[in-house]
Amino acid sequence: MTTPAQQAEPKPLKPAPDECCGGGSCCPCVWDEYREKLQQWRLSNNLQQA
Repeated sequence: MTTPAQQAEPKPLKPAPDECCGGGSCCPCVWDEYREKLQQWRLSNNLQQA
């Protein structure tokens, strides 16, 4: 038998320091993508913070 924790998607990983140029001109930025994936992960795992 599997538990909900075993079926959950893995938490998205933060971008590595060398993945962001720091210039602010990338669209979308790797941090924007990370935040979007993290929000989706929280919603799908019922961990949305109030």
